[in-house]
Amino acid sequence: MKTNVFISGGGIGGLTLGLKLAQCNIDVTVVERLPGPGSVYKGELLQPKSLEIFDSLGVIDHVFKNGHIISDLELIELKNAKSKAENSTMSYSILPSRYPYSLMIHHETLKGILREKGQEYPTFHYRSNTICKKIDGHTVIIENRGTKEIQEIHSDFIIGAEGRSSVTRDYMDVDVKEKKYNHHFLTVTFPRPKEMVKGRIISTYQSFLGLFPLPNDEVRSVYLIPAGEYKTLRKKSISEFHKLYIEMCPDLDGYVNQIEDWKKIQLMVPLKYHAETYVKDHLALIGDAVHTVHPMAGEGMNMAIQDGSILGELLCDMYSAGKLDPVNLKWYPKVRKRRVAHQIHLSHLSALVYSYPYRPVGWLRNKSLQRMERDSISHYKQMLNISGLGMWRETLYDRMVQGGVLPIRNDSLTEDEKSNTKFTVAQDYPWKGKEALL
Repeated sequence: MKTNVFISGGGIGGLTLGLKLAQCNIDVTVVERLPGPGSVYKGELLQPKSLEIFDSLGVIDHVFKNGHIISDLELIELKNAKSKAENSTMSYSILPSRYPYSLMIHHETLKGILREKGQEYPTFHYRSNTICKKIDGHTVIIENRGTKEIQEIHSDFIIGAEGRSSVTRDYMDVDVKEKKYNHHFLTVTFPRPKEMVKGRIISTYQSFLGLFPLPNDEVRSVYLIPAGEYKTLRKKSISEFHKLYIEMCPDLDGYVNQIEDWKKIQLMVPLKYHAETYVKDHLALIGDAVHTVHPMAGEGMNMAIQDGSILGELLCDMYSAGKLDPVNLKWYPKVRKRRVAHQIHLSHLSALVYSYPYRPVGWLRNKSLQRMERDSISHYKQMLNISGLGMWRETLYDRMVQGGVLPIRNDSLTEDEKSNTKFTVAQDYPWKGKEALL
């Protein structure tokens, strides 16, 4: 069998890339090891840049129909679980985008939207319950996990989108160095109060609870625990789990209690890595196959979407121009690598802020967040950087403002100043408009 582009992995990143290529009339084959919907928690928060990408792919209406918009993130700091809350709010509304908000959507629902859209195109081929067993040059050996049928597929390009365990990355002989953290997360979805419509992060000096509303009056929750504590917690009654949540957020009483078994609750083990190599000859890596980020800022899925969008545009232009020299793949890491490194750094800093269970750390975190909300430039930089729309690095001056050493800046940024910080078409696709492809 022959295909133009073979994608190993049918997650959100692989499907984004596959759909993009199919819309360019490029024959693409996507294989996914799962036979159906997965049970393991995956990303559900879409940032504004991802919404813009899905708009360009013609699926935004279905995304909105199945999602819940989050315009603001409430940051609530408690001196202890019973104390009066101190609030800060970070708002997407300040961003220069058609979509100045994030959106929560069930992961499997989003996969279904992308897959069904792809299947509208005759050049899109999707195989579930199928794994990539071996790569030999331009030939891929795949196996159906149910029937055990083996097949060879020859392709111009091979893309690894398998996630953390990547056959493609192994074949490329690319190493990753994992950084682990001193904490883990419990995560579970359950019913929510109808009035809980904003994202909410509640913390004390030693606890962290993230609440992100989903459609159909549900909420996705993440609760920080010390690394290694999960087994001890599971020996306790499920009512002890309810108690942890209700102490942090009394509004959840009567809602989180509907989780009746520890089996419903998953353990997330955060880590980060960033491979040095994104492409090698006719092979490329996207998403968790090449980088993994701490989940504090919910960026992992969005980074995979953005990888798929940039690489997809590049491959579309290569096929359109008839310039299929694999050396052209170098443009993909030229665009993505620096942006990914910045996102990983920001998420790592956010993780560190919540990693140390000491009262002075909690006090400093709360003070910094309150000043960041009130400082126009710090507020904008924070939301821009997590949105994926642009990149504006924080400076020592910004840190000194947040720490209270320098006064808060109250001057609002102009629309021109905001627009100048967004990624431009030339920055997203630097090979366009010039004889850059070989």
